[in-house]
Amino acid sequence: MTAVAQPPLIEGRRLVKRFVGSLDLAGRIVARLGSDRGGWAVHAVDGVDIAIAKGEVVGLVGESGCGKSTLGRMIAGLLEPTEGDVLFRGRPRSALRGSEARTARLAVQMIFQDPHASLNPRARIETIVGEAPHVHRLVSNEELPAYVDEMLKRVGLDPALKRRYPHQFSGGQRARIGIARALAVKPEFLVCDEAIAALDVSIQAQVINLFMDLRAAYDLTYLYISHDLGVVQHISDRIAIMYLGRIVETAPAEELFRSPNHPYAQALLAEMPRIAPGKRTFHPIRGEIPSPLDPPKGCHFHPRCPHAMERCRLEAPLLKQVAPRRLSACHLNDA
Repeated sequence: MTAVAQPPLIEGRRLVKRFVGSLDLAGRIVARLGSDRGGWAVHAVDGVDIAIAKGEVVGLVGESGCGKSTLGRMIAGLLEPTEGDVLFRGRPRSALRGSEARTARLAVQMIFQDPHASLNPRARIETIVGEAPHVHRLVSNEELPAYVDEMLKRVGLDPALKRRYPHQFSGGQRARIGIARALAVKPEFLVCDEAIAALDVSIQAQVINLFMDLRAAYDLTYLYISHDLGVVQHISDRIAIMYLGRIVETAPAEELFRSPNHPYAQALLAEMPRIAPGKRTFHPIRGEIPSPLDPPKGCHFHPRCPHAMERCRLEAPLLKQVAPRRLSACHLNDA
């Protein structure tokens, strides 16, 4: 009997997010003087497809402003897509109702970049960690104190400190509190948005190891968003490279670092710091990342790509398979 393939735990289909605004006073004055300029729209995410299987760790990498955090927030349910949909276990999340919607919402949690700004400064740690499981009735009132203690122990914090406030903890400890808060609602999937970027290097390794321990202990699935290629290489099973709102390449981590396909991925990995003998000549990616207010037509990377041709300026390449388990969006693969 043939086994039925399981759908991805989380899937994004043709996800688009535009942040639209109106002109300010100066803009309206210019428009009255004859300018054809209307409102503005930031094209943060532009038609992204992404699928993450149960138990997988997918690293999402790209330059600042490329739309990584916006994509993560849509997957976590904190932002509604302008177009497209997020699927949970093969079903559109927008179509779920009642207990199914609640289950899908609690199953996906987010850990934020700044552990200080994401914690309520007026709430004690026991409240920060225990509020959501209490509100959603995951544990009873009698069980809640012991449950909070268990969550704090799980992330390496002393439960005796639970009456303290966030400002009384170090950055690494606050990061652990944020992780405990996410774990407290028994999620299946964590979106980690630059979760260690604000920490000292010496603390980063501890938190990364904690993520890996929790993955094994709770059978967690991760979307790990970062600009640090070294961290992503260490923690990820598969990596997605994002540029100006689009995913340009996905591949198993080992294969991507061994032989990147897309010119942007090649440029990123070429300048990754490495311990190696001899000198290296630094060749930065030419130009600057274009504005998401007015992204280039065709391939978004073509103004900076050394291999750009006329087709790249006119036609956006599709993300398609170039090898087993590898997808890339580049017209050079058609040559």
